[in-house]
Formats: sequence, structure tokens, C-alpha cells
Amino acid sequence: MPTHPTRIVCLQPSATVILAGLGQIGRIVACTKYCADVCPQVRDARAIVADSWTAKAGQILAARPDLVIACVPYQENSVSEILKAGVRFLGLAPKNLDDIYLDVATIAGVVGSKEAGQRIIGDMQQRIEAVRRAVSHAERPKVFCEEWGKPIIASQPWVAELVEAAGGEFLGKPGIERSAEAVLAEDPEVVIAAWCGAGDRVPLEKLIRKRGWQQMKAVRSCRVYSIRDELLNTPAPTLVEGLEALAAAIHPTLFPGAFGLRQIRAEEEGGKPPPRPVI
Repeated sequence: MPTHPTRIVCLQPSATVILAGLGQIGRIVACTKYCADVCPQVRDARAIVADSWTAKAGQILAARPDLVIACVPYQENSVSEILKAGVRFLGLAPKNLDDIYLDVATIAGVVGSKEAGQRIIGDMQQRIEAVRRAVSHAERPKVFCEEWGKPIIASQPWVAELVEAAGGEFLGKPGIERSAEAVLAEDPEVVIAAWCGAGDRVPLEKLIRKRGWQQMKAVRSCRVYSIRDELLNTPAPTLVEGLEALAAAIHPTLFPGAFGLRQIRAEEEGGKPPPRPVI
């Protein structure tokens, strides 16, 4: 048996993105359709299996892996069958940026790419710090950021950290369900919707009407945005692109438009768009 795994099944998109960043995508023999969405390089050459929550042991073992990487929540019965078959299992459960750095380092160590892992972590930290410095003297608008819309669920703790780094004040407690009335009472100046699995297709105008948010500060100034969900909801190095999208939404006069960012249309809500970026 080789020291490092050569046949990896990824049940978590973040693991696929990390392996791609390490230059080890060739080790992946099967992954989920969500992995293929965020990392198209794996779409045609790998078997597609169910995700961590719906994973089937037989489907996974058919790919003859020597390592399975998943993230909580995952099917305990499937994990038990995988372990009984003698296959190594790595379960991830990141909550904040430090956890994500640890996941990168762990996966890098497992595949024998420790130095590449440290470079990825260093690059993430440098880019986050660069944005933090750029907004250090700017006002900090109140930002509501959600990862799901029905029910409304606030984004995860690592997104709250990124909002703070981008010069905003994250409203509420990360990762919990909120009511439309409670968010309106906080009257955020910026609203970000990054719904899991929705890409950049969040219906911003419909969302505002159904929730009765027309008089919210963010809506009146047209500072309502969607960010591609994989840029904020995938705990991987791609989070720095999500950070840059957040910075462009929170401080448009300091940052030019960013990839994956879409703004509500002024003509739909009768609001006033924010100042154009200074480039």
C-alpha cells in the first residue's frame, strides 16, 4: 500500500477544490455533482456519487478508493461500511477560517503536498489581510448575509469573518434561522444573498417584495446583492474570491466590481444606486 492515497472519493466540494489547488486533482476517482459544479475539471473524467448526507457505501466502494473525504453531516451507516472495508476516512467540520486553514493543511499532508498547502494558506491570509488594510479607515456599514432564503438562514461563521475583513458589520448570529421582520428591524445597509446550490440565480427583486423589505436602507439605496454561492459557502481557497465580491458590495467606491457579484436593478425597486467604483 502506498503511504499517500492515490484513489480519493470526494463527497465535499471544498475537498475537491483544495485538491485541485494542490495540483492533486488526478487522485480523485469519484466526486459529487456539487464538486463538479465548483471544479468543472472533474466533470467528465470521474464517477459521480451521492453527497455526504445521502452517501451510499456500495456506490463509493465501487470506485475502489483508498481514501474518502466527507464533511458533516454525513451518513454514519455509510461511514461504518467504508471503514469496515478498510478504506481510510477523513471527515471535515469547519466552522471558521482557522478551521479551513487546518483542513487545507490536513489534506495537503495526507497527499504529501505540505509545502503546496502552506503556500495556499499563505496566499489566502495575504489576500484577506490586503482587503482588511484597504478598508481599515472606512465606515463599517451594517451587513445582513444569508445562505438560504426559505427559511432565512444567516451565513456561516467564516462568512461573518469575511464580512468583517471586507469592512462591514455582520448582523446577527451566524448560521441561525432569522425572521424577515427581525432582519428588517435591524435595517441593514447592505444585504447579501448567497443561497446554497443557487449559483448566482437568487431572485433579488422577488425576495424583497415577498418579505416586505421595500423600506429597508439597503433596498432604498439598491445595495442588495447576490454572490455566487460557491464563493462563500464552499470552505476552500475560493473564499478569497467571495471576500473580493463582498468588498465590492460593501465598499463600492474602494473596490471595482468583482466576479460572482450581481446587484439588484434600480429600475425594479425605484431606489438609488450606490456610487460608481473609483478605478
